[in-house]
Amino acid sequence: MMRSQFSALDDNAGSDERRAALVYVTEAFAEAILAGIESDSFAHAALSAALHELVATYGEEKVAAFAERLPRRVRDGEFSSSARH
Repeated sequence: MMRSQFSALDDNAGSDERRAALVYVTEAFAEAILAGIESDSFAHAALSAALHELVATYGEEKVAAFAERLPRRVRDGEFSSSARH
């Protein structure tokens, strides 16, 4: 069971539920910008909230291992505007 939880944390292909969740986050981001919140402030808050949730679900060690792979994913362009679907 722990392996499947780790796979779920690291799955960057996404599922229908994750794509739907991204729509909600994107809409919240847009609303915050319209309310005058700086985009980088919202982004930092969103990352913090996401990490809190992931730690609550998977624990510190698994989230730390996940986070260690983020630099490569960022450099590979996974989170660039052109990578959005």
